Amino acid sequence: MKEIRLSDTKLFQGISEPEIHLMLDCLRTEEKKYKKGEMILRMGDTVSSLGMVISGSVLIENDDIWGNRSILDQIGPGQIFAETYACVTGEKLMVNVAAATDVKVLFFHIERVIETCPQSCQFHGRLIKNLLAISAQKNLSLSRRIFHTSPKTIRAKLLSYLSDQALIYGKNEFDIVFNRQQLADYLGVDRSAMSSELSRMQKDGLIKVKRNHFELLENGMEFMG
Repeated sequence: MKEIRLSDTKLFQGISEPEIHLMLDCLRTEEKKYKKGEMILRMGDTVSSLGMVISGSVLIENDDIWGNRSILDQIGPGQIFAETYACVTGEKLMVNVAAATDVKVLFFHIERVIETCPQSCQFHGRLIKNLLAISAQKNLSLSRRIFHTSPKTIRAKLLSYLSDQALIYGKNEFDIVFNRQQLADYLGVDRSAMSSELSRMQKDGLIKVKRNHFELLENGMEFMG
């Protein structure tokens, strides 16, 4: 499985490879591997490190006491997770983090990330700025999910999500990161009911869909506009 280079990630954006190598010992990193379906972090855990996906992907999930699951996000190579909880000492996780595929994760001790070393190197300051920018972007992603789950009907939820994906990709044909079950969990709907609605939307000439590949048609764009 292809691994991402740290210099290609948003966390290390603007920091050269030699500078990154100088920082790694100071940051107290730890690399771990997980099999598909394995739990990385559990609800109720407290953490002191943020994780970065080096290869594969992980799911951020919420399970209620009745066993209902909601997918909040899918994290791919170069993306980070648990940074908010790591920054707040003693705060218990409200989510599970599970391996969506076989995955390799690099953990960074949060105190080493947010506190500069005695040398107070310029590239460490850049790292902290990058972390703040990532956190802000995640807040926007959570806002997007609220927009997509707020509509009352399954069709309206799907139209909201697909419209946003078209905007992100800049075109009306794209692949989404979720499979059917994951998309249903993300939107907070029943998978069978969602699949039936997708079939009706296709029959109505709103979309073309094959697995996770979608094409938004002109009829559908009228509803999304």
